Amino acid sequence: MNIAKEEAIKLIDKLPDQATWDDIMYEFYVRKKLEVALEAVQEGRVVPHEEVKKKFSLL
Repeated sequence: MNIAKEEAIKLIDKLPDQATWDDIMYEFYVRKKLEVALEAVQEGRVVPHEEVKKKFSLL
């Protein structure tokens, strides 16, 4: 079995028995977004918090 399928099964198994299709899809969505974000961090494709605040004049 491939890794993505194994991880999907683990994720579904952690959900309550009453989980809906929307609950399952939400968990998949969040998991994928976190993976993409962590890859960006590892590759240095991030912007420091202070720089973002300056860009949007939040200082």
